[in-house]
Amino acid sequence: MPDLVQRTESINLRSRTDWGAIWAGMFTFIAIWSVFGLLGIAIFATAANPKAANPVTGMSWGMGIWAIVLTIIAMYVAGRETGRLAGVSNRHDGLIHGMIMFGLSVVATLVITVLGGSALNGGTGVAASAHSVYLLDVFSGLGWFGFFALLLGWLAAMGGASTGAAQKVQPASNLRDIRAA
Repeated sequence: MPDLVQRTESINLRSRTDWGAIWAGMFTFIAIWSVFGLLGIAIFATAANPKAANPVTGMSWGMGIWAIVLTIIAMYVAGRETGRLAGVSNRHDGLIHGMIMFGLSVVATLVITVLGGSALNGGTGVAASAHSVYLLDVFSGLGWFGFFALLLGWLAAMGGASTGAAQKVQPASNLRDIRAA
């Protein structure tokens, strides 16, 4: 009987998913990716063809590499914050939080893009006007760049979250116990 008690005490309970940390990581990703993504579009669109009516068509290589690097950095930072805010005790739980944050961020980015395309279109649907064709041109131009950006961003989100989760707060060495009054 003591052996049974000893075995049940050594089982570690898995922590619960902290959705607040995951949402905070998603908003962190969206903020970083939006601001610096627009910076990249401004730089590479202007450099590609400053007088063109649609400057996006000439910026494929530079913007593709920028999208990969930016996604890696934004996902790593967002994953690190997710792991830190989740307060999980091991890397595996941080990794799971990072994976969930990645999925939520990708879905949120797609929803924002579709809603933005619908708003540009006057609310009549995504596939009905020149604005939707413009959005399709942007997404079809991603190709391999989009795949590598998502793949490496996924790994960066999980790595960042597991790194953020693994950090323990070290107690200060100069603290003393206070005697009760």
